[in-house]
Amino acid sequence: MAKEEKLQVPALPHGLRLEGRERLSITGVQDVSGFDEGTVLLETGLGELCIRGEGLHIERIDLNTGALELHGRIRELSYEEPARGGLLSRLFS
Repeated sequence: MAKEEKLQVPALPHGLRLEGRERLSITGVQDVSGFDEGTVLLETGLGELCIRGEGLHIERIDLNTGALELHGRIRELSYEEPARGGLLSRLFS
């Protein structure tokens, strides 16, 4: 039996533009994992992006183009690396 191959979708170019810690424009967004007024979690081609702050509000999002605009008091931007497989593959890589 042949393994099913996953269709590889090319990653959109990823970029960030922060204006005055109150307006953030992001490109290359693949999905929104979760959000509230204090935290926004985004999936990008470079890993999961976590945005923390106060009064965060997604002003505009277009997942077809990968564009997102966020407003609020931005305090932190951090990335988690994309998952590389299961525990055994990580132990022996």
